[in-house]
Amino acid sequence: QVQLVESGGGLVQAGGSLRLSCAASGRTFSTYRMGWYRQAPGKQRELVAHITTGGNTYYTDSLQGRFTISRDNAKNTVYLQMNSLKPEDTAVYSCAAKRPGAIGYEYWGQGTQVTVSS
Repeated sequence: QVQLVESGGGLVQAGGSLRLSCAASGRTFSTYRMGWYRQAPGKQRELVAHITTGGNTYYTDSLQGRFTISRDNAKNTVYLQMNSLKPEDTAVYSCAAKRPGAIGYEYWGQGTQVTVSS
């Protein structure tokens, strides 16, 4: 069982930056693929980015290079650096963990609210 706790959300003006953190419990963090998802009001949850155990990263095309995912296995933490934020980035951001061989993400955090004002 893995527990995930996000932090770092808040209210920011358009053009600003935030860094989200997701701290994981357990000793096997380095073996998990980690992802960040977001869900805006009235919309489906969407994948923002993921990072593999080897450090390879993927981003959804719409982010246009504004977000960066990273991980620190020594701290059992995955980060999401968000720059040049736009009002449409407003959403609840959640991190998720996927075990090796699992079909999908099995463990989810409670989410952190990001609100970008215009």
